[in-house]
Amino acid sequence: MSNETIKRDVVILGSGPAGLTAAIYTARASLNPLLVDAPADAEKQTTPGGQLMITTDVENYPGFAKGIDGPALMDEFRKQAERFGTEFMEAWITEVDLSERPFQLYTSNGVTISTETLIIATGASAKWLGIPGEAKVPHGFGGNGVSACATCDGPLPAFRNRVIVVVGGGDTAMEEATFLTRYASKVYVVHRREKLRASKIMQEKAFKNEKIEFIWNATVEEIVGSPEEGVTGVRLGNVQTGEERVFPCSGVFVAIGHKPNTDLFKGQLDMDEIGYLKTSGHSTATNIPGVFACGDVQDSVYRQAVTAAGTGCMAALDAERFLAEVDFEVAEAAE
Repeated sequence: MSNETIKRDVVILGSGPAGLTAAIYTARASLNPLLVDAPADAEKQTTPGGQLMITTDVENYPGFAKGIDGPALMDEFRKQAERFGTEFMEAWITEVDLSERPFQLYTSNGVTISTETLIIATGASAKWLGIPGEAKVPHGFGGNGVSACATCDGPLPAFRNRVIVVVGGGDTAMEEATFLTRYASKVYVVHRREKLRASKIMQEKAFKNEKIEFIWNATVEEIVGSPEEGVTGVRLGNVQTGEERVFPCSGVFVAIGHKPNTDLFKGQLDMDEIGYLKTSGHSTATNIPGVFACGDVQDSVYRQAVTAAGTGCMAALDAERFLAEVDFEVAEAAE
């Protein structure tokens, strides 16, 4: 165990589009940022680089007319951040103390990080079913017919003019199903109950769509297919009779919501009822001066790579201005 203390003006948590964009901007401003990200862990569902690391084709990020592989895009982000001097560390942050500046971050290997500003870009994790076939390739069909983001993956050729299954009964599921009807030949919504949890307006929108059908009182027990073909169907279980059947489809979208990765900050930063960090007005400032939040950790609406990168830029500029104001106040007080 180490007793080392690292001191920085800027520390960034998270290496998705938001965190890496914040790193690019703060590094170019000569603030020598330290970017800390959780190590890859299948059990904890952590992947350095964020959700794009499990996305095969990204066709909606500006600047790539022919599209780009998700991991390749994040590699470009990282190289750009490294080019300007960003320092990277893989570590589990076990505790944070935001009661006063400099803020203290404690890692599982005994290293303490002391920082004047903190940019939180820890993202949000899609909720999964925990069933066979759902895991990321090669252990399942994640990225090969299984997704948790219709706007990210729905337009891909693999889902066009195909039969798609959407799992869920809330607003997220209705939004995903409605969006997918633009590309799929048919969308079947699988829900474990006889009525939806979605808002009335979202329900009506889905019920009126001729491309959407509902499979009630059913759960998806397994996603089936092959490495060559990808997803070929789902094994459904009837919650009333216990009977099972294989339902043919070419894709599965799990739409049971997202969980922001904010447990570490409970009791210190303001959050909504789900756990998304609250930011002030048009800035990325949280309720604690010097702490900023960007990307999916504070965005429950858009959840896109390009919007995450945009707020990462905002957080970097906010942190730079904050440090400049603090330095000015210190200098003024000294005079």
